[in-house]
Amino acid sequence: MVLSAQAWAELPPQTRATFEVELLTRHTLALRVVVPQTAHDEWHPPFFYLLEDALARRIGTRQHLTHEKIDEMIWYWANVPTNKGQLAVGVPQSRIDSQPGMALLASVLSGLVLAGGFSIWLARRITAPLAQLAEASVLLGQGLSPGLLPETGPREVIALSRRFNTMAQQVRDLLTARTTLLAGVSHDLRTPLARMRLALELLKFDPKPDLIERMERDIAQMNRLIGNVLDLARGLEHESPVATNLLEFLYEVAEDFSNPTCPINVTCLPGQRMVARFALYRALGNLLQNALRYAPATPVELVCETDHEHCRIGVLDRGPGIAPEQIEAMFEPFQRLDPSRSPITGGSGLGLAIVRELARANGWQVTLLAHPSGGLQAWITL
Repeated sequence: MVLSAQAWAELPPQTRATFEVELLTRHTLALRVVVPQTAHDEWHPPFFYLLEDALARRIGTRQHLTHEKIDEMIWYWANVPTNKGQLAVGVPQSRIDSQPGMALLASVLSGLVLAGGFSIWLARRITAPLAQLAEASVLLGQGLSPGLLPETGPREVIALSRRFNTMAQQVRDLLTARTTLLAGVSHDLRTPLARMRLALELLKFDPKPDLIERMERDIAQMNRLIGNVLDLARGLEHESPVATNLLEFLYEVAEDFSNPTCPINVTCLPGQRMVARFALYRALGNLLQNALRYAPATPVELVCETDHEHCRIGVLDRGPGIAPEQIEAMFEPFQRLDPSRSPITGGSGLGLAIVRELARANGWQVTLLAHPSGGLQAWITL
Protein backbone atom coordinates (compact mmCIF):
# COMPACT_ATOMS: atom_id res chain seq x y z
CA MET A 1 0.00 0.00 0.00
CA VAL A 2 2.81 2.42 0.89
CA LEU A 3 4.90 1.55 -2.19
CA SER A 4 1.86 1.83 -4.45
CA ALA A 5 1.11 5.36 -3.20
CA GLN A 6 4.73 6.46 -3.49
CA ALA A 7 5.08 4.93 -7.00
CA TRP A 8 1.88 6.70 -8.17
CA ALA A 9 3.24 10.04 -6.91
CA GLU A 10 6.50 9.60 -8.89
CA LEU A 11 4.79 8.75 -12.19
CA PRO A 12 4.02 11.31 -14.89
CA PRO A 13 0.36 12.40 -14.73
CA GLN A 14 -0.50 10.85 -18.13
CA THR A 15 0.52 7.33 -16.96
CA ARG A 16 -1.17 7.35 -13.58
CA ALA A 17 -4.54 6.16 -14.89
CA THR A 18 -2.97 3.10 -16.48
CA PHE A 19 -1.06 2.40 -13.25
CA GLU A 20 -4.29 2.61 -11.23
CA VAL A 21 -6.01 0.11 -13.53
CA GLU A 22 -3.11 -2.35 -13.35
CA LEU A 23 -2.86 -1.90 -9.57
CA LEU A 24 -6.55 -2.72 -9.18
CA THR A 25 -6.42 -5.63 -11.60
CA ARG A 26 -3.25 -7.33 -10.36
CA HIS A 27 -3.04 -6.38 -6.70
CA THR A 28 -6.65 -5.48 -5.80
CA LEU A 29 -5.56 -2.09 -4.48
CA ALA A 30 -7.23 1.24 -5.25
CA LEU A 31 -5.95 4.81 -5.10
CA ARG A 32 -7.85 8.04 -4.63
CA VAL A 33 -7.72 11.34 -2.88
CA VAL A 34 -7.44 11.55 0.89
CA VAL A 35 -10.46 10.22 2.76
CA PRO A 36 -11.62 11.75 6.04
CA GLN A 37 -10.96 9.72 9.20
CA THR A 38 -14.00 8.34 10.99
CA ALA A 39 -14.85 9.92 14.29
CA HIS A 40 -15.96 6.70 15.94
CA ASP A 41 -14.00 3.50 16.33
CA GLU A 42 -15.56 1.08 13.86
CA TRP A 43 -15.08 -2.60 14.41
CA HIS A 44 -12.80 -4.33 11.89
CA PRO A 45 -12.06 -7.99 11.31
CA PRO A 46 -8.95 -9.07 13.27
CA PHE A 47 -6.60 -8.95 10.28
CA PHE A 48 -7.23 -5.22 9.66
CA TYR A 49 -6.15 -4.35 13.18
CA LEU A 50 -2.86 -6.05 12.38
CA LEU A 51 -2.74 -4.03 9.15
CA GLU A 52 -3.21 -0.80 11.16
CA ASP A 53 -0.24 -1.77 13.38
CA ALA A 54 1.95 -2.51 10.34
CA LEU A 55 1.05 0.81 8.70
CA ALA A 56 1.77 2.69 11.93
CA ARG A 57 5.28 1.17 12.06
CA ARG A 58 5.83 2.03 8.37
CA ILE A 59 4.56 5.62 8.17
CA GLY A 60 5.16 6.66 11.78
CA THR A 61 1.59 7.68 12.63
CA ARG A 62 -1.34 5.56 13.75
CA GLN A 63 -4.69 5.81 12.05
CA HIS A 64 -7.92 3.87 12.09
CA LEU A 65 -8.88 2.39 8.72
CA THR A 66 -11.95 3.95 7.17
CA HIS A 67 -14.75 1.54 6.37
CA GLU A 68 -16.70 2.04 3.12
CA LYS A 69 -19.12 -0.08 1.08
CA ILE A 70 -18.73 0.21 -2.72
CA ASP A 71 -20.76 -1.97 -5.13
CA GLU A 72 -21.61 -4.52 -2.43
CA MET A 73 -17.92 -4.76 -1.48
CA ILE A 74 -16.41 -3.60 1.78
CA TRP A 75 -13.28 -1.43 1.39
CA TYR A 76 -10.83 -0.21 4.02
CA TRP A 77 -8.93 3.02 3.32
CA ALA A 78 -5.75 4.47 4.80
CA ASN A 79 -4.07 7.82 4.09
CA VAL A 80 -0.44 7.25 3.09
CA PRO A 81 2.02 10.18 2.96
CA THR A 82 4.00 10.72 -0.26
CA ASN A 83 6.46 13.41 -1.43
CA LYS A 84 3.51 15.25 -2.98
CA GLY A 85 1.13 15.05 -0.05
CA GLN A 86 -1.15 12.26 1.10
CA LEU A 87 -2.92 9.65 -0.96
CA ALA A 88 -5.68 7.26 0.10
CA VAL A 89 -4.97 3.58 -0.55
CA GLY A 90 -7.83 1.11 -0.27
CA VAL A 91 -7.97 -2.66 0.06
CA PRO A 92 -11.19 -4.72 -0.19
CA GLN A 93 -12.19 -7.07 2.56
CA SER A 94 -12.49 -9.87 -0.01
CA ARG A 95 -8.73 -9.61 -0.71
CA ILE A 96 -8.09 -10.95 2.78
CA ASP A 97 -9.20 -14.56 2.47
CA SER A 98 -8.99 -15.40 6.17
CA GLN A 99 -12.27 -16.40 7.83
CA PRO A 100 -11.61 -16.94 11.56
CA GLY A 101 -15.15 -18.13 12.23
CA MET A 102 -15.00 -20.77 9.53
CA ALA A 103 -11.48 -21.68 10.54
CA LEU A 104 -12.61 -22.12 14.15
CA LEU A 105 -15.61 -24.17 13.07
CA ALA A 106 -13.43 -26.32 10.81
CA SER A 107 -10.94 -26.80 13.65
CA VAL A 108 -13.70 -27.80 16.05
CA LEU A 109 -15.21 -30.23 13.55
CA SER A 110 -11.80 -31.70 12.76
CA GLY A 111 -11.08 -32.05 16.46
CA LEU A 112 -14.41 -33.78 17.03
CA VAL A 113 -13.75 -36.19 14.16
CA LEU A 114 -10.25 -36.96 15.43
CA ALA A 115 -11.47 -37.26 19.04
CA GLY A 116 -14.33 -39.54 17.94
CA GLY A 117 -12.02 -41.74 15.90
CA PHE A 118 -9.47 -41.91 18.73
CA SER A 119 -12.23 -42.67 21.26
CA ILE A 120 -13.55 -45.53 19.14
CA TRP A 121 -10.04 -46.93 18.71
CA LEU A 122 -9.30 -46.58 22.43
CA ALA A 123 -12.65 -48.09 23.41
CA ARG A 124 -12.06 -51.09 21.17
CA ARG A 125 -8.53 -51.45 22.51
CA ILE A 126 -9.94 -51.56 26.05
CA THR A 127 -13.17 -53.47 25.47
CA ALA A 128 -11.63 -56.22 23.31
CA PRO A 129 -9.45 -57.58 26.18
CA LEU A 130 -12.36 -57.11 28.58
CA ALA A 131 -14.61 -59.14 26.27
CA GLN A 132 -11.96 -61.86 26.17
CA LEU A 133 -11.75 -61.68 29.96
CA ALA A 134 -15.54 -62.04 30.29
CA GLU A 135 -15.56 -65.05 27.93
CA ALA A 136 -12.64 -66.67 29.74
CA SER A 137 -14.35 -66.05 33.12
CA VAL A 138 -17.48 -67.84 31.88
CA LEU A 139 -15.41 -70.81 30.74
CA LEU A 140 -13.54 -70.87 34.04
CA GLY A 141 -16.81 -70.73 35.96
CA GLN A 142 -18.06 -73.74 33.98
CA GLY A 143 -15.05 -75.76 35.11
CA LEU A 144 -13.30 -75.56 31.74
CA SER A 145 -9.72 -74.49 31.17
CA PRO A 146 -9.57 -71.25 29.12
CA GLY A 147 -6.43 -70.21 27.34
CA LEU A 148 -4.22 -67.52 28.83
CA LEU A 149 -5.23 -63.97 27.96
CA PRO A 150 -2.83 -61.82 25.90
CA GLU A 151 -1.14 -59.32 28.19
CA THR A 152 -1.45 -56.33 25.84
CA GLY A 153 -3.22 -52.98 25.86
CA PRO A 154 -3.31 -50.23 28.49
CA ARG A 155 -1.38 -50.72 31.70
CA GLU A 156 -4.48 -51.44 33.78
CA VAL A 157 -5.76 -54.01 31.27
CA ILE A 158 -2.34 -55.69 31.22
CA ALA A 159 -2.37 -55.90 35.03
CA LEU A 160 -5.92 -57.30 35.00
CA SER A 161 -5.05 -59.91 32.34
CA ARG A 162 -1.91 -60.91 34.24
CA ARG A 163 -3.88 -61.37 37.47
CA PHE A 164 -6.55 -63.38 35.66
CA ASN A 165 -3.91 -65.62 34.07
CA THR A 166 -2.36 -66.18 37.50
CA MET A 167 -5.77 -66.99 38.97
CA ALA A 168 -6.62 -69.33 36.08
CA GLN A 169 -3.31 -71.14 36.55
CA GLN A 170 -3.96 -71.46 40.28
CA VAL A 171 -7.45 -72.83 39.60
CA ARG A 172 -5.98 -75.36 37.16
CA ASP A 173 -3.39 -76.35 39.75
CA LEU A 174 -6.12 -76.72 42.38
CA LEU A 175 -8.26 -78.86 40.08
CA THR A 176 -5.24 -81.00 39.22
CA ALA A 177 -4.35 -81.33 42.89
CA ARG A 178 -7.95 -82.26 43.74
CA THR A 179 -8.06 -84.90 41.02
CA THR A 180 -4.70 -86.28 42.14
CA LEU A 181 -5.81 -86.19 45.75
CA LEU A 182 -9.03 -88.09 45.11
CA ALA A 183 -7.29 -90.60 42.88
CA GLY A 184 -4.55 -91.15 45.45
CA VAL A 185 -7.00 -91.55 48.33
CA SER A 186 -9.11 -94.03 46.39
CA HIS A 187 -6.00 -95.97 45.38
CA ASP A 188 -4.47 -96.09 48.85
CA LEU A 189 -7.76 -97.03 50.52
CA ARG A 190 -8.29 -100.05 48.29
CA THR A 191 -5.43 -102.07 49.81
CA PRO A 192 -6.50 -101.86 53.50
CA LEU A 193 -10.15 -102.29 52.51
CA ALA A 194 -9.29 -105.45 50.58
CA ARG A 195 -7.35 -106.81 53.59
CA MET A 196 -10.24 -105.96 55.90
CA ARG A 197 -12.72 -107.70 53.60
CA LEU A 198 -10.51 -110.79 53.52
CA ALA A 199 -10.12 -110.70 57.30
CA LEU A 200 -13.90 -110.45 57.76
CA GLU A 201 -14.43 -113.51 55.57
CA LEU A 202 -11.82 -115.46 57.54
CA LEU A 203 -13.36 -114.39 60.85
CA LYS A 204 -16.60 -116.07 59.84
CA PHE A 205 -14.93 -119.47 59.88
CA ASP A 206 -11.90 -119.08 62.14
CA PRO A 207 -11.93 -116.08 64.52
CA LYS A 208 -8.37 -115.26 65.50
CA PRO A 209 -6.92 -112.36 67.50
CA ASP A 210 -4.26 -111.68 64.86
CA LEU A 211 -6.97 -111.05 62.22
CA ILE A 212 -8.66 -108.54 64.51
CA GLU A 213 -5.29 -106.91 65.18
CA ARG A 214 -4.62 -106.66 61.43
CA MET A 215 -8.01 -105.01 60.92
CA GLU A 216 -7.18 -102.51 63.65
CA ARG A 217 -3.88 -101.70 61.92
CA ASP A 218 -5.70 -101.24 58.62
CA ILE A 219 -8.22 -98.93 60.26
CA ALA A 220 -5.39 -96.94 61.83
CA GLN A 221 -3.66 -96.70 58.44
CA MET A 222 -6.88 -95.49 56.79
CA ASN A 223 -7.38 -92.98 59.60
CA ARG A 224 -3.85 -91.63 59.11
CA LEU A 225 -4.43 -91.32 55.37
CA ILE A 226 -7.70 -89.43 55.85
CA GLY A 227 -6.03 -87.23 58.46
CA ASN A 228 -3.23 -86.39 56.05
CA VAL A 229 -5.76 -85.48 53.36
CA LEU A 230 -7.57 -83.20 55.80
CA ASP A 231 -4.22 -81.66 56.78
CA LEU A 232 -3.52 -80.96 53.11
CA ALA A 233 -6.90 -79.27 52.73
CA ARG A 234 -6.42 -77.23 55.90
CA GLY A 235 -2.99 -76.21 54.67
CA LEU A 236 -4.69 -73.76 52.28
CA GLU A 237 -5.90 -71.66 55.22
CA HIS A 238 -3.93 -68.63 56.37
CA GLU A 239 -3.01 -68.36 60.05
CA SER A 240 -2.36 -65.08 61.82
CA PRO A 241 1.21 -64.86 63.20
CA VAL A 242 1.87 -64.44 66.90
CA ALA A 243 4.99 -63.47 68.85
CA THR A 244 6.91 -66.71 69.52
CA ASN A 245 10.17 -67.53 71.29
CA LEU A 246 11.80 -69.64 68.58
CA LEU A 247 14.19 -71.47 70.93
CA GLU A 248 11.41 -72.61 73.27
CA PHE A 249 9.13 -73.41 70.33
CA LEU A 250 11.73 -75.62 68.59
CA TYR A 251 12.46 -77.47 71.83
CA GLU A 252 8.73 -78.20 72.16
CA VAL A 253 8.60 -79.52 68.58
CA ALA A 254 11.71 -81.66 69.13
CA GLU A 255 10.31 -83.09 72.36
CA ASP A 256 7.01 -84.04 70.68
CA PHE A 257 8.63 -85.90 67.77
CA SER A 258 11.89 -87.32 69.12
CA ASN A 259 12.34 -90.94 70.23
CA PRO A 260 15.09 -92.73 72.17
CA THR A 261 16.64 -94.33 69.06
CA CYS A 262 16.70 -91.09 67.02
CA PRO A 263 17.25 -87.90 69.04
CA ILE A 264 16.54 -84.44 67.65
CA ASN A 265 19.25 -81.85 68.33
CA VAL A 266 18.11 -78.21 68.42
CA THR A 267 20.40 -75.34 67.41
CA CYS A 268 18.84 -71.90 67.81
CA LEU A 269 19.61 -68.55 69.39
CA PRO A 270 17.01 -67.17 71.78
CA GLY A 271 14.73 -64.47 70.43
CA GLN A 272 11.16 -63.69 69.48
CA ARG A 273 9.61 -63.54 66.03
CA MET A 274 6.10 -63.22 64.61
CA VAL A 275 5.22 -66.64 63.14
CA ALA A 276 2.11 -68.69 62.35
CA ARG A 277 2.74 -71.01 65.25
CA PHE A 278 0.34 -73.89 64.52
CA ALA A 279 1.10 -73.95 60.77
CA LEU A 280 4.85 -73.96 61.46
CA TYR A 281 4.39 -76.77 64.00
CA ARG A 282 2.55 -78.89 61.42
CA ALA A 283 5.13 -78.18 58.71
CA LEU A 284 8.10 -78.99 60.92
CA GLY A 285 6.31 -82.06 62.25
CA ASN A 286 5.89 -83.46 58.73
CA LEU A 287 9.54 -82.79 57.90
CA LEU A 288 10.69 -84.41 61.16
CA GLN A 289 8.50 -87.47 60.57
CA ASN A 290 10.06 -87.90 57.14
CA ALA A 291 13.55 -87.53 58.59
CA LEU A 292 12.87 -90.03 61.39
CA ARG A 293 11.32 -92.50 58.93
CA TYR A 294 14.09 -92.44 56.32
CA ALA A 295 17.06 -91.84 58.63
CA PRO A 296 16.44 -94.13 61.63
CA ALA A 297 18.99 -94.53 64.39
CA THR A 298 20.81 -91.34 63.36
CA PRO A 299 20.54 -87.91 64.97
CA VAL A 300 18.31 -85.35 63.28
CA GLU A 301 19.14 -81.64 63.54
CA LEU A 302 16.55 -78.91 63.96
CA VAL A 303 18.38 -75.69 63.12
CA CYS A 304 17.26 -72.05 63.13
CA GLU A 305 19.29 -69.37 61.34
CA THR A 306 18.06 -65.79 61.75
CA ASP A 307 19.10 -62.17 61.29
CA HIS A 308 17.29 -58.83 61.31
CA GLU A 309 15.49 -59.49 57.99
CA HIS A 310 15.41 -63.24 57.37
CA CYS A 311 14.75 -66.38 59.33
CA ARG A 312 14.91 -69.97 58.18
CA ILE A 313 14.40 -73.23 60.02
CA GLY A 314 15.89 -76.46 58.74
CA VAL A 315 15.48 -80.18 59.38
CA LEU A 316 18.76 -81.95 58.58
CA ASP A 317 19.11 -85.72 58.45
CA ARG A 318 21.71 -88.29 57.37
CA GLY A 319 19.37 -90.52 55.37
CA PRO A 320 19.55 -91.58 51.72
CA GLY A 321 18.48 -88.12 50.50
CA ILE A 322 16.62 -87.30 47.29
CA ALA A 323 18.12 -86.98 43.81
CA PRO A 324 18.05 -83.35 42.59
CA GLU A 325 15.91 -84.23 39.55
CA GLN A 326 13.26 -85.82 41.82
CA ILE A 327 12.97 -83.03 44.40
CA GLU A 328 10.20 -81.08 42.66
CA ALA A 329 8.15 -84.22 42.05
CA MET A 330 8.27 -85.08 45.76
CA PHE A 331 6.12 -82.03 46.53
CA GLU A 332 3.22 -83.44 44.51
CA PRO A 333 0.51 -85.34 46.45
CA PHE A 334 1.01 -89.11 46.77
CA GLN A 335 4.53 -88.97 45.31
CA ARG A 336 7.03 -91.33 46.96
CA LEU A 337 10.53 -92.49 46.15
CA ASP A 338 9.41 -96.07 46.82
CA PRO A 339 7.08 -97.08 43.97
CA SER A 340 5.68 -100.04 45.94
CA ARG A 341 3.76 -97.66 48.26
CA SER A 342 4.19 -100.13 51.11
CA PRO A 343 3.39 -98.60 54.52
CA ILE A 344 6.50 -100.31 55.86
CA THR A 345 8.83 -98.28 53.61
CA GLY A 346 7.08 -94.90 53.78
CA GLY A 347 3.97 -92.88 54.40
CA SER A 348 1.14 -91.82 52.11
CA GLY A 349 3.23 -89.35 50.11
CA LEU A 350 1.37 -86.28 51.40
CA GLY A 351 3.89 -84.92 53.91
CA LEU A 352 5.85 -82.62 51.61
CA ALA A 353 2.67 -81.59 49.75
CA ILE A 354 1.19 -80.47 53.09
CA VAL A 355 4.37 -78.56 53.93
CA ARG A 356 4.30 -76.71 50.59
CA GLU A 357 0.61 -75.78 50.95
CA LEU A 358 1.26 -74.48 54.47
CA ALA A 359 4.17 -72.44 53.11
CA ARG A 360 2.07 -70.99 50.28
CA ALA A 361 -0.73 -70.04 52.64
CA ASN A 362 1.64 -68.22 55.02
CA GLY A 363 4.09 -66.69 52.55
CA TRP A 364 7.01 -68.99 53.29
CA GLN A 365 9.43 -70.76 50.98
CA VAL A 366 10.35 -74.46 51.21
CA THR A 367 13.55 -75.81 49.69
CA LEU A 368 15.15 -79.24 49.73
CA LEU A 369 18.93 -79.51 49.39
CA ALA A 370 21.45 -82.31 49.52
CA HIS A 371 23.39 -82.45 52.79
CA PRO A 372 27.16 -82.03 52.31
CA SER A 373 27.76 -85.08 54.57
CA GLY A 374 25.03 -87.15 52.97
CA GLY A 375 21.33 -86.93 53.60
CA LEU A 376 18.82 -84.15 53.11
CA GLN A 377 18.33 -80.55 54.23
CA ALA A 378 14.75 -79.26 54.34
CA TRP A 379 14.56 -75.51 54.93
CA ILE A 380 11.53 -73.30 55.61
CA THR A 381 12.32 -69.62 55.02
CA LEU A 382 9.90 -67.40 56.94
